[in-house]
Amino acid sequence: MAVQFDLQGLLAELGPRFAEAAAARDEGAVFVAEHYETLRERGVFAALVPAELGGGGKRHSEMCDFVRGLARHCSSTALALSMHQHLVSAAVFNHRNGKPGQKLLEKVAGGAILISTGANDWLGSNGKVRRVEGGFRVSARKPFASGSPKGDVLVTSAPYEDPEAGWQVLHFPAPLAAEGVSLAGDWDTLGMRATGSQTVVLEDVFIPEEAVVLRRPRGDYHPAFNVILTVAMPLIISAYLGAAEAAAEIALRRARKRPDDPVAPFLLGELTNLLTTAQLARNDMVAICNDWDFAPATETADAILIRKTIAAKAIIATAEKALEAAGGAGFYRKLGLERLLRDVHGVQFHPLPEKRQQDFTGRLALGLAPIREAETPTLKAAAE
Repeated sequence: MAVQFDLQGLLAELGPRFAEAAAARDEGAVFVAEHYETLRERGVFAALVPAELGGGGKRHSEMCDFVRGLARHCSSTALALSMHQHLVSAAVFNHRNGKPGQKLLEKVAGGAILISTGANDWLGSNGKVRRVEGGFRVSARKPFASGSPKGDVLVTSAPYEDPEAGWQVLHFPAPLAAEGVSLAGDWDTLGMRATGSQTVVLEDVFIPEEAVVLRRPRGDYHPAFNVILTVAMPLIISAYLGAAEAAAEIALRRARKRPDDPVAPFLLGELTNLLTTAQLARNDMVAICNDWDFAPATETADAILIRKTIAAKAIIATAEKALEAAGGAGFYRKLGLERLLRDVHGVQFHPLPEKRQQDFTGRLALGLAPIREAETPTLKAAAE
């Protein structure tokens, strides 16, 4: 049975509630577990699943707007939610285009929350895989698994040296309740501290042969990323944009308390230009995805990545300018601006970081082969 509800109406109801105790959650890096339970109960995790499969039948653009609005109240909840939703979005695109995706969507319609490790794995993935009867045994450490304390299904990958085909990357889902799966409890970071993005540890976890949904050459850019990047980045950037918009609102309120400050108009003008740049880039990303009606070409992914870089730089600059415009009061943690400034800095680490994106785009412009893993370190390597 389809879940029927108004996302914007739900946002108006839940947003202010989710904003409560944000400082305390940030201070203790406490995962937004209660928010996740509420969102699950209200059908948000299944909102993008087609109605005929038991979901809410909402559009990709609607969820981008919901994530953006939610981030104005709680950026950690919004970002963690976007990680689940980008996996659902990829499954929706595949399902709409005659490819596997229905089984995963039905699990989500039944209440499952998905956990992603794809950004960290990128082209080469990590871990060890050995062949056993009926499938594989996988051991790996998968960082940046947002929402993992409340997750049900880990959507991940691992490298496997096939005796005939050579090195491959196997993509597969794994229940977080499966034997050998555990959480490292290592999420202690600069920002987005309540996302629960800790490392998921797999120790000799059995993955059935039939659970492997994709095999691809290890290290090579694969067409699957043309879908993943195109549906994922508008959702993820929406979370960071919402945080930047919240920072700008705080700065505006503080600047209005200094009506005679001669530089306040200039600062707010700069702030507005930066924020508008971020909004335009994000809106264009949503338009390119076009509610799953896009050509899954490398050129499409490239267009998304270019706009991701533009948006990311403008989002960080917006939060920094908001601190300047707010004046000395912005330096106090109780105002909330300092937390948002830390949160938005996470945007630079999502695929692809600026220099990697420029290399990707430049290669395409020259007609060269897309990037390889040897030339593009994973987010794990960057974090180390």
